[in-house]
Amino acid sequence: MGAIGGCLLILVLAAFAAAIWAISRYNNLVTLKNQVANAWKQIDVQLKRRHDLIPNLIASVKGEMQFEQDTLEKVIQARNSAVTARGVAETAEKENQLTQTLSRLFALAENYPNLKANESVKSLMEELTSTENKIGFARQFYNDIATRFNTVQEIFPDQFIARTLNFQHVELFEISEPAERDVPAVDLSVRPK
Repeated sequence: MGAIGGCLLILVLAAFAAAIWAISRYNNLVTLKNQVANAWKQIDVQLKRRHDLIPNLIASVKGEMQFEQDTLEKVIQARNSAVTARGVAETAEKENQLTQTLSRLFALAENYPNLKANESVKSLMEELTSTENKIGFARQFYNDIATRFNTVQEIFPDQFIARTLNFQHVELFEISEPAERDVPAVDLSVRPK
């Protein structure tokens, strides 16, 4: 094997190593992309559960909260709007609006002793609260994996593969309402009886 054969062998091995590296980086991007899609589906499952619980809750409280029809209608409107949302940004915005209207409903329900004592209402509210927590965890997981996917697309040399093969950055769940960024005020002062 002469000098030309040795150079040719080195070039073939280098091309083979480059191809293996490129395949590995591509597979990493595909894996992250699929993990982002899975994380989104986990959010979607929890949102569906939330959307399914709300009409049951409204039906359970409707008779007791007859003077709060405006609030009940706003909850249903916010729910229907959230159900039709598409994409991360729109879903986040609509779900935040739904969360706000549900918070008002929960606060108003505190004023009705019969509702607080009603086992089916209590059970639905607990399920909804549990679902809210699961949504929060699912959003956090989604943002973590989406950030990782976006970061890999920007890191040298993976960015060349990402650009060449048209991988796109994904949106993160963000707080869209400035009021939601405010720290809640807590009054822990002791008041005389």
